[in-house]
This record gives sequence, structure tokens and C-alpha cells, in this order.
Amino acid sequence: MTADQKRAYEFTMKERGQVPGPYNNTREGQANHAMSIKLTLDGRVIEAKESELLIDLLIRRGAKVPSVCYHHQLGPIQTCDTCLVEINADLVRACATKVVDGMTIETKSARADAAQREAFDRLLASHLLYCTVCDNNNGNCTMHNTTKMLQVEHQKIPFKPKPYEVDASSPFYIYNPDQCVLCGRCVEACQNVEVNETLSINWEDPNPRVLWDGGKPIGESSCVSCGHCVTVCPCNALMEKSMLGQAGYMSGLPKAILNPMIDIIKGLEPDMGYGMISNVSEAESAMRESRTRKTKTVCTYCGVGCSFDIWTKGRHILKVEPSDGPTNGISTCVKGKFGWDFVNSGDRLTKPLIREDDKFREATWDEALDLVVQRFREIKEKNGPDALAFISSSKCTNEESYLMQKLARAVIGTNNMDNCSRYCQAPATAGLFRTVGYAGDSGSIRDIENAGLVLIIGSNTAEGHPVAATRVKQAHKLRGQKLVVADLRKHEMAERADLFFQPKPGTDLVWLSAVTRYLLDNGLEKKDFLTQWVNGLEEYRKSLQPFTMEFAAETCGLGVDLLKQVAHMIVEASGVCVLWAMGITQHSMGSDASTAISNLLLVTGNYMRTGTGAYPLRGHNNVQGAGDHGAHPDLLPGYQSVHDPEIRARFEAAWKVKLPSTQGLDNSEMIDAICDGKLKAMYLFGEEIALVDTNANRVQGALAKLEFFVAQDIFFSKTCQFADVILPASPSLEKEGTFTNTERRIQRLYRVLQPLGESRPDWRIIKDVANRLGANWNYQHPSEIYEEIASLAPLFAGVTYERLEGYKTLQWPVAPDGTDEPLLYTKGFPFPDGKARLFPVVMSAPSDPPDGEFDLHLNNGLMLEHFHEGNMTGRSHGIDEKVPNAFVEISPELAKERGVQSGTWLEIISRYGKLRLRALVTDRVNGNQLYLPLNSVESPNYLTSNHTDTVTHTPAYKETSVRMVVLDEVGESPLPKVNFALWSSDPATGCRGRAQMETDRLRNAKGRTSTRWQW
Repeated sequence: MTADQKRAYEFTMKERGQVPGPYNNTREGQANHAMSIKLTLDGRVIEAKESELLIDLLIRRGAKVPSVCYHHQLGPIQTCDTCLVEINADLVRACATKVVDGMTIETKSARADAAQREAFDRLLASHLLYCTVCDNNNGNCTMHNTTKMLQVEHQKIPFKPKPYEVDASSPFYIYNPDQCVLCGRCVEACQNVEVNETLSINWEDPNPRVLWDGGKPIGESSCVSCGHCVTVCPCNALMEKSMLGQAGYMSGLPKAILNPMIDIIKGLEPDMGYGMISNVSEAESAMRESRTRKTKTVCTYCGVGCSFDIWTKGRHILKVEPSDGPTNGISTCVKGKFGWDFVNSGDRLTKPLIREDDKFREATWDEALDLVVQRFREIKEKNGPDALAFISSSKCTNEESYLMQKLARAVIGTNNMDNCSRYCQAPATAGLFRTVGYAGDSGSIRDIENAGLVLIIGSNTAEGHPVAATRVKQAHKLRGQKLVVADLRKHEMAERADLFFQPKPGTDLVWLSAVTRYLLDNGLEKKDFLTQWVNGLEEYRKSLQPFTMEFAAETCGLGVDLLKQVAHMIVEASGVCVLWAMGITQHSMGSDASTAISNLLLVTGNYMRTGTGAYPLRGHNNVQGAGDHGAHPDLLPGYQSVHDPEIRARFEAAWKVKLPSTQGLDNSEMIDAICDGKLKAMYLFGEEIALVDTNANRVQGALAKLEFFVAQDIFFSKTCQFADVILPASPSLEKEGTFTNTERRIQRLYRVLQPLGESRPDWRIIKDVANRLGANWNYQHPSEIYEEIASLAPLFAGVTYERLEGYKTLQWPVAPDGTDEPLLYTKGFPFPDGKARLFPVVMSAPSDPPDGEFDLHLNNGLMLEHFHEGNMTGRSHGIDEKVPNAFVEISPELAKERGVQSGTWLEIISRYGKLRLRALVTDRVNGNQLYLPLNSVESPNYLTSNHTDTVTHTPAYKETSVRMVVLDEVGESPLPKVNFALWSSDPATGCRGRAQMETDRLRNAKGRTSTRWQW
């Protein structure tokens, strides 16, 4: 078995719960105690697992059985018939056959061999072999490898071109029908893995091909450019445009030269045979290995934490190749698959910059660092250490956040330390700390698939966390999982839901508490669970007195019957997972609403087992890790309090310094302190605070008042405009370290490229600053930093780089022996008595409500193609083509009332600022709701207020009232026709259904299964 086959097999077995690993938290895995059975394979008695797919057994044992349509993460598709074997004199597909005790299998019989060859010959009739000059000849082309495995010299059925042109209308990939073997992998991936449901095959067509929305150009279809289809294609029919003319030594030749070469090669085949020509292509493929690097990394965008190999040739990124990611498998989204142009952008910062006379000049590293140290020392000596503040990045590594907080505390002597979770997820953290004790998802993303019901509140999951959404969409479509969505906006998950409702803005706390009270009042709570595992029931029950169903219906604008329906769906489900995001947390009562979610889960017994629990979906790739590793004003790494003298003493002994015990300033308080003249200096890395903090006009005014401001970034961002020194950093592809995703999964990333120009990894820059301040840090590699982290934070005690090698991961808490906890709370909750705590919450009204002047509510949030303000995705040519403009969504009814159409220019005015934007009329919003995506520098935060969550100071971004001025100017629609949102998909069963129907139809009189073709 090859290394690739072994990895594929191990991944498949983990998915099915058949070997130890994170996948054993699935319900299927827990129930799977497959017995060992004996069977006969090619004359030898062997052992196998009962009900194991025969194809997996054959792959595991290295048997030379071809399989073109089978993919270990797609399962049996049954379209190619190349895996036919003989069992008890019947020809059967190995991909669709489960082994049973006593089975006799012949893979090398004359009949099986003939069937495999004829099946593959029919595939070759649809595929023109020109491997030597093909960009896909990289050792992983299934068609090429099968030709070699079967030692094909000549094909009986000649290649027949299809009457279609290559579709290159997508900015990211092409589809070549002439190379397509109609295996159906892409359709299966689109329909049943990504569940975007764009692709199909019309088998009744005389010349079938893969269709996008029934026959539209790719670029004008509902395709979301997730890349699943390209990843699973077994040949070159679907290929990334970044590969074309780049991968092979001769594949970049002009067509005028390339096409005649192909004709010459094909002309030689009848006499020479495929073998000799294949040897040439094998040699050319081997040559590519010397210049093509394949490096594992972790995605730099959202908190799902997809991992994959990045293929590079020099600094050119050939492609992103997902395969064995423990969270994503073959899955990616448009950003993770295609959004990497920013790494080689021409406007990367590559040299330090120093401000002089309101202009920036290039400087040496020594000059820039000397100035930073000089000014930090001067300000500290004059005003004390608390006159300085530090902000860590949710885009950078765990090791870098750790060093930043160590610089603040151990070198400068202040707890003025924070990160961007203050802007999004701090309320969810607070709610979980209050009730269940850990600030992270209850289980793995794959545990969500096992829920009987998923409740999504205030999360545009399909666009904000698209790969996580695929797991919910799969379970909902294929396994009958129920889906309930509560949101202001009718996004994709709302459209798919069994029940969708739209509470008034800022009232989720009310309906959640009312549903919980209804369950308690009617004896529908999980009594045994509450008795054994939960404290505080009676006090909590009293706090629910105001939250009657009638009060909630009136306050939230919902019906009593609907709320009762939600309550009964929850208690009748086998397990409930709640997913929430910024639609909950970015309110003035965000912490209490998050607490109400956890309270509801406790009352209904939805913790401690797979398919249950709380899943606050983290926004940035490492916002979880930044918080985990001490980027807080009151918490040291591992969520250890700065107020605890024993904890401080442990850190003091390790760091050989005296640490401050007073709680520091958070992000929000830092801005206040600058305005009050108390905070004089700031060091920030990898954060766009000038645009992402609330009331951006005020924030930018505050940054301008700083006596000294250091910004460390990869681009000259809006924030950099206010800096005195700008230090050029390196993105994730140019460094090593670890990220922690939303499910608490710690993963290694490896350096793909050398730092561009004079840019440096953030950890090295922070170390240089600290050492010039007298720290004497001697880290030579991020692994040494994590050794220190593990020694000081019990939550990560067993984390080592060796245990994270390659695609291995750990989900905290991690015991010293390396045992981790993919599913939390299986033995109790991390409180002294092992019990969770119901936490009373009180009613509160949203801030900044609409009134006579500001009569519209402005919502804001994520969109699929762009990441937040677009500092990275805005530099992707393909993404820019899909979404070139900023816009504000407006409902059809409001558009009709105000005389607005898509393309009308509007001025949106709040009490704090104004923006000029084009309208996009859509039924995704209704009534007097507006929605402003976070996809450009036209940030909604120019309109938001200073109001914050009362517990965490997270800005109440979602509580903004505005008025709208219609301008006498109409342009084109801001969303071009190439955007997926304008088109409808076509749900289908994938290719599996078609294969099964054909099998049934062709079943012969003897009861033997005839396959795609009769022999």
C-alpha cells in the first residue's frame, strides 16, 4: 500500500469510528464494535472487519484493483465499474460490497480482469491521454495511475471528442468536457458533501457532461467556488487555473505547439503502445517533484480550522489540496481554496517604515527597533507601565500571542493586553465560563453531525463558517437531522431550515429564557440530568418569572405557538447542538444571551454526549487560540487569573520577574483611556482596529492622539496610517507555529514560503523588541515557545510539536501524557464539585433603538467571498471579480416605499457617522431592516455606537439605528451576474442514486447484478 493509500484508508476508518481517534466521538463510532471475521481473498484466508467495504479492505492490503469513481470520503458512487471483482461467481463492485464472514473473493480471475479492463476502456473513450504535457501529471492522477496499474497498451474503443467547449468562465477553475470520464465524483461532492447542489449529469443526453445549474456557464451559476469538485476530480477535467501552464515542464507551451505535439504522440500510440509513452510521462512527472513543494498548513481565514497541502513552484501557488484535514477532509471554501493571492501581492510591506513629518520613510530593522525601544522606555519611565497597551492578533499563531502577552506582563509590567475576541466572541466565552466552565466548543464539528436537531442563532453559518455548515447541511439532507434557525436575515441556512423565525433585534435572550421557563413549567426538563449534574436550579427558576410565553411573543414579535413548537422540537430531539455567532454576541446583552443558550442546554440535558452542546463559532482562524494563550487583561495563558497569587508565583518563577496583579485594560477601555489622556503608547500586531472597533471615527481620532504607536502588519492598513513605526510581518504561509480552531483543535502549520523581502515572522519581531528591552529570550523556533506554554498552562500540559506532527492534532484540555478531550464534560464539569451551574440572567433592552429620525435598523455581518474588511481577500483577483463593490441590502418592501432599486446610491446616516453606498434589493432582509456586509473599507463601524456588552465590553455592533437618504444617482447593480447569490441551485441525490437505479433496472434473470454495461 502506498503512503497516499494508507492515509486515505486511515482517514476513512476514522470517519467510520473503526480506529482510535477523534472520530470515535460519533454515534456510529461509539456503536461500532465490528467483529473480526475471516474470508478468502485470492486463495488466502485473511481477517477483516465485519461490514467493512470490500474496496477499503483491498486498498488496505495493497491489492491491485482499480477504482476510478470511488473516493474514500465520497463513498460508493458506482459509475465506473473498474473495481469489479468476482464473489461466488458473481461480478460485483468492490466499492459497494460489504465483507461478510466466509466470503470468497477473486480479484485476479480472468473474468474480473476482463471486466475491469473493459470498464476502463470505456472510460478512456471519454478521456484523451496526453500525460506528458498535462498539468495534472503529478503522480496523483487516477486515470494515469489506473492506465499504468492495468498495463494498458492499446484502447479498443477510440477516444471520441464531445461537442462542447472548455468552460473557463470561473475565475478559479476550468471544466474540460473532452477530458471528463463522467465518474460523478464532482457531482457527489457538490450534492452531498458541500451540499451546494449545483452540479448534475443528464444521463439521457446523447453526449452527457457535468452541468452547472442544468447547463449554465460556471461563472454564471450558483457555484460558490468551494473547490470540492476540483479536489475530487480523478483527472484533468476540472483543474485550478493557477495550475494551467505552470505544473509541467512542457505544459506551458503555446497551444500552437502543444496541440501538434499531442497529435504526434497519439499517432505513435497504435504502434508503440501506451507503455513506452507512459514511461516518458512518468519520468517527466518525477522531474516535477524536484521543483514542486507540497507543504501542510492551516487556513488563515475563519475559525473552522481547515488544513491542507499547498503546492508551490517557487513563490507561485499552484493549488490548495485538501485531503486528510481532521476538521475538513476534502472540504474548503472559496477563500481557503482560492484566496491566497494576497501572499504575493505587490503592496506587501517588506521594509520597516518610520513616520517623519506626516510621511513614512523606509528604515532598517535596527533603526526601527531602536526607536520602538527608546520610546517605550521613555513613556514607561515618565508615566509608568500602564501607560502602554498591547493588542495581539487573532490571525497569528498561538506562540505569537503568548509572546505578546509575555512582553506586556514580564517586560513592560502591565496587564493592558487584549485581542480581537473582544469584538466578537468574548460574550460567548463569558456565558460558558458561567455555566459549564470551559471557554470552547463542547465537542468537535463532526459531533454536530450526530445531533437530532441543530439550532442556529445569529449565525450566517453557510457564509461565515462554510465548511462547518456543510456538516450540518449533509446531516440535514441525508440523515434527517432537524434544523431550526433564528436570525434577522433569511440566509442560506434559514432557507434550508425546517423552522425559521425572525425575532426582533436584540431579543434572543427573551425567547430563549421563555422557552426554558416553558419547559420547566410543564415538566419537560431533563430531571435526572439536572439532579446529577447541575447546581442552582431553584434560584434560576425564580429568575425566569418575567419570561412568560406571552411576554416573549410580544417583545420578540413572535407567536406563542411558534415558541411552543421550538420548545417541543428541542425536547423531542435525540440531541441538540446550538450554534451561534455575532448575531448573539455583538449586543449589549451578548453575555447574558450566550448564558441563556447554555442554560437551555443544561435544562434539557444537552451536554456530556456527542450530538449535544454549545458551539460558539469563532470568527478568525486563531481567535480561540489568542484567548487561550493569555491575550486577555485579566487572564494568563490557559485562562488562569492574574489575581491568583499562586498562579502568578508560578509564572514569576518561570519568567524570573515580578508580575502585575491589577487587571489591565481591554480593547474598549484602551480607547477610552487614550481619549482621557491616560494611555500614551500602543503596540498592535495583525489587527485592523481602525476599522473593526466600534464607532470608527472616534477610534481613529483616539489612535491619532497616541504619543507613540507601533503597528505590525503585512499590508499598509487603515490602522497603519496612524502609526509612528510600521514593522513588516509575515503571513501564515511564511512561518511555523500552531493555530487553535473553534473546536479547540490545536494544529501545526509549516512554512510554505520564505518571508517576502525583509518581512519577518511576528514571533521573531516580538522577541527582538523584548530582547532590546533586556528580556534575554533565547527561542530559536516556535516549538521552544510551546514547550514553555505547556509547562505553565495545565490546559495544554501534554501539547508537543511531536504530537502535532503533520496532520495530527490535539483538542484541549490535553493531559501530560497527551490524552486530549475531543468531547468535553464526559465525566463532569470543571468546577470543584464536578457540576455545571445554571446562571440567572435579567431582562435588558437593546441600546440605540430606532426612533422618529433614525427609523431603520442596520444589521451587519459576514459574506462568503470576503473575509471581514477584505485586507486579504480584496487582493484576490477572482474574489474581486465575484464581489467588486460594497453595498447595503434593502428589502423589496422598503425599496418600493422609498423608490430604490438595485444600484441606487444611498447615504446611510447614524448618530455617529455616515456612508455612501449602493443598494442591493433582496428578500434576504425584510421590512425596515438593512444589512451591510463586512467586505470593504466602507465599514459599518463608521455608523456604530459606543455601547457595549455590560459584562465583556464587546461592542453592540448589531444595535445601530440609521436613516436613509436616497440620492439622485442610479448605477449598475453592485452584485455582478457572476455572483452565485443571483442563481438557484438544483438539489439532487448525487450520482449514487442514479447508479443504484441502473443496477436495479439491469438486474438479470438469474439474479446476478449487471453493472453499467452488460458483459
